[in-house]
Amino acid sequence: MPIYEYECENCGRHFEVWQKITDEPLTTCEVCQGKLRKLISQSSFILKGSGWYVTDYARKDKKTESKSESKSTSKESSSSSSSSSEKK
Repeated sequence: MPIYEYECENCGRHFEVWQKITDEPLTTCEVCQGKLRKLISQSSFILKGSGWYVTDYARKDKKTESKSESKSTSKESSSSSSSSSEKK
C-alpha cells in the first residue's frame, strides 16, 4: 500500500497516511479542520527479478565487447608490427 503525504493549508501540519490507491484522498485536517493538500514526494522503489540487476546486463555486454576489442587490438598489433618492420 502506498504512503501519501498531506499538508494542512491552515495550520501547516505535515503527515503521512497509508492508503489504497482506490481510497479517496483526505480533504480536512483532523486537528484544525482546515483544507488538506496532497503532496508529491520523492518515491523509492526496488526492481526485483531477472534482467533488472547490473550484473544481468554486464555479463552479456562484456562478452560482446571483449570479442570486438580483441579483434581490434589484434589488427592494431599486426599493423604496427608490419609498419615497424618496414621502417627497418
